[in-house]
Amino acid sequence: METSVRPDDMTDDGPPGTDPAVPGPPPHAPPPAEHEGRRISYARTFVRLLPALLLVAGAVYDSTTPSAFTAAPFFTAAPLVAAPLYSRRGTILTGVVTVVLVVLVHLQLGIIGEADAITETVTVSTVSVLAVLINSLVRRSSEQLASAREIAEAAQRAVLPEPAERIGGFQIAARYEAAQADAFIGGDLYAVQDSPHGVRLVVGDVRGKGMGAVAAVAVVIGAFREAAEQEATLEAVAQRLERALAREGTRRDGIDAFEGFTTAVLAELPHGDGTVRVLNRGHPPPLLLYADGTVRPLLSSRPALPLGMAELGAWPDHADRADFPGGATLLLYTDGVTETRDPHGRFYDLEERLEGRTFRDPRALLAAVSRDVRRHSGGHLTDDMALLAVRRP
Repeated sequence: METSVRPDDMTDDGPPGTDPAVPGPPPHAPPPAEHEGRRISYARTFVRLLPALLLVAGAVYDSTTPSAFTAAPFFTAAPLVAAPLYSRRGTILTGVVTVVLVVLVHLQLGIIGEADAITETVTVSTVSVLAVLINSLVRRSSEQLASAREIAEAAQRAVLPEPAERIGGFQIAARYEAAQADAFIGGDLYAVQDSPHGVRLVVGDVRGKGMGAVAAVAVVIGAFREAAEQEATLEAVAQRLERALAREGTRRDGIDAFEGFTTAVLAELPHGDGTVRVLNRGHPPPLLLYADGTVRPLLSSRPALPLGMAELGAWPDHADRADFPGGATLLLYTDGVTETRDPHGRFYDLEERLEGRTFRDPRALLAAVSRDVRRHSGGHLTDDMALLAVRRP
């Protein structure tokens, strides 16, 4: 279970890192995302009930007003509203009920044989048939969308497979969340690879969006997996990624061919020596979370440009070494986390939010960070975020 050793975490002043002088939500108020979810749920329920409500309103209107007034708009709207919401059977049933109800109302009013009543019945019948055709088209589009989603999910599993929970004796957890609704993969990446030199990790962020970014992600991960297995040092792995991105850049079109780059942080956990080596190429620094709740950023002693920018300057890569004791957790992340803003424009301070907190395992840590980021942003992410956590048991 997630616990906290900071007594001020749950005070009425709000979560850590917020300014008590700035008005915020009441202490026990649900987060904005929960309010939004409730509103969406209520709206969906109302819309699904709308065809029945229209039929009731039409029947009441026709029964309580003179015969010169007609409820045809209510009756024609009911099957049209049902078409994109209901199944084919539900749409047909709505159309049949509508036609029968129109006939019954006309019988009650004694106008079944009049021209206006016949015209209304024919109009409602025609609209009901059209509603069934619209339903068929909507169902076909939904099936195509579902197929596209399955392909996207398969692509994500192929490009960004979820790592095993244990690799090389370490506990591992990864999480990817896209800012765009219904998107599954973008320019953020992570990978874990066991090797003769230790467990090696990479987390990165490709400049740009769309299929070009996804292609670059695939190139980086493919090159990393091969280099992590073959290269003796983390510095050599970084150079392999640099060369792979240079080759990819020659195949990219537009501005990405000249300005494409990838920020990345690589880490190496040698087997059995209780240390971690980190090489940073223009990426947010990883955090080391100790068992007592202390948080330490692993800053680079020699800042370097992101991958893919070798033409602007070249110098030897350098990996920094730090102690990685038992019970500690290494957290790597992309700037979609730290560049998240709240409604007042304040950035999310990951280090401050995690200071003094402990978690039962890496998966719980990532779930807590994800919830906290969404709460900080009011439920509206502006950038994808990738998280990778490794704990030494």
